[in-house]
Amino acid sequence: MLTTTTNTVEGRRVARYFGIVSGETIIGANIFRDFFAGIRDIVGGRSGSYEEVLRQAKETALREMEEQARLMGANAVIGVDLDYETVNGSMLMVTAAGTAVLLD
Repeated sequence: MLTTTTNTVEGRRVARYFGIVSGETIIGANIFRDFFAGIRDIVGGRSGSYEEVLRQAKETALREMEEQARLMGANAVIGVDLDYETVNGSMLMVTAAGTAVLLD
């Protein structure tokens, strides 16, 4: 499944548009990870544990979006947008949305 943030794919023609597809994931933050991330915020540096959680959430949302497109008969998702939001201050929601298409 080809997934791209662009609205076109160079050298390929969109033969059919299936519509909007999306994938969402909500993950909770671990209290120990929160504590150590807070310390890193004070002394500086990157929070590797949070970065890994973000990466996993993004991959899950993209995978769900691609599966929805596959079930519609698409072989690509174009115009993909990723959105990150916090829910209640302790949960992270990642949404991936795009247009499912059939490329020639």
